[in-house]
Amino acid sequence: MQLRYSYRIDPTPGQRIALAQAFGCARVVFNDALAVRDQAYAQGLPLVIDAELSVRVITAAKKRPDRAWLGEVSAVVLQQALADCTTAFRNFFASVTGKRKGPRVGAPRFRSRKDHRQAIRFTRNARFCITEAGRLRLPKIGDVPVRWSRRLPGGPSSVTVIKDAAGRYFASFVVEVGCEPLPAVGAETGIDLGVGHFAVLADGRKVGSPRFLRRAEKKLKKLHKALSRKEKGSSNRAKARTKVARAHGKVADARREFHHQLSTQIIGENQAVYVEDLAVRGLARTRLAKSVHDAGWSSFVAMLEYKAKLYGRTFVRIDRWFPSSKLCSGCGVVAEAMPLQVREWACVCGAVHDRDVNAALNILAAGRAERLNASHTRGRDGANRPGGGRVRPPLAVAPADEAGSHRGAA
Repeated sequence: MQLRYSYRIDPTPGQRIALAQAFGCARVVFNDALAVRDQAYAQGLPLVIDAELSVRVITAAKKRPDRAWLGEVSAVVLQQALADCTTAFRNFFASVTGKRKGPRVGAPRFRSRKDHRQAIRFTRNARFCITEAGRLRLPKIGDVPVRWSRRLPGGPSSVTVIKDAAGRYFASFVVEVGCEPLPAVGAETGIDLGVGHFAVLADGRKVGSPRFLRRAEKKLKKLHKALSRKEKGSSNRAKARTKVARAHGKVADARREFHHQLSTQIIGENQAVYVEDLAVRGLARTRLAKSVHDAGWSSFVAMLEYKAKLYGRTFVRIDRWFPSSKLCSGCGVVAEAMPLQVREWACVCGAVHDRDVNAALNILAAGRAERLNASHTRGRDGANRPGGGRVRPPLAVAPADEAGSHRGAA
């Protein structure tokens, strides 16, 4: 599998000028390619193929006086910008025709020079390398110092140089890594994600929500107020905008670090992890929107998924319509209603449940059943096919070390 490894880089003032020029050239090539294809569509002409587009917006453009400066940057940067435009069109067409899953993707839009996040990509054809002194050598830019926070596991296939809104520079390497299975363990867990507690595990552990954005609100409010008072287009407004971006960057970095630490711990302690597939987009349109964005459930679940694949663990998403909170983990009875303010409830069987712990137990049971469904090769009708037989979730979660009986035993 391919993973990204990002590091801070510290380009010199001259290298920053060269990077700014490369950012601008990549943006111009992308916009020119988009304009050519939009014009062809408006005139009823067929889509311009990639080879012809490359000649028109790169090769021939370099010979024109108004685009001669395209020759001052690496040709690979321009070709990658053109590839990004092609990818954007393909994603758009696949979304329109229904071949692409997920939310609808809009048509490609022109890139603005006022965007505060800029990026360029170098592939192996650009012959970038890491020098013996530990610097990143980029064509027509030079040897850029890198803050090596960890070792690269292999040779990178590409590197993306990014300048974020806070003015920080990063080098993001794409590296092909193999699976590194961890020693097998007997524990499994279900995770119920929430707002009050960030995560509740099936064993009863509750992980508090750090609320990074909420804790930084007072400082952010002060910085935003200072920004609003600066004259548009002035140097002071640019400085104030950078301060706001840095404050937001600290919040995002702290949240990402928390997600990495917790996901690594959960994957290391459990052989299988089961998580409910939350409708984050829908929840982000409710009164809980700020808390939902502050928690960052989607990025956390994505980390669990790729780390499970990397370390040889099992990861399963449970259907979002599964009534994990209303289902009694003891007898299987589903309650009629369960408002959010109800944190504890009693079932008709006499069991008293903590809402979140009960949901985690139900997610664990449903996850085991879903995992068993995927492993079945024979359906109830006798046909041999993957996932042929449906298995109902058990009424109660059996311990991992509980003794069982085999079919045919006396």
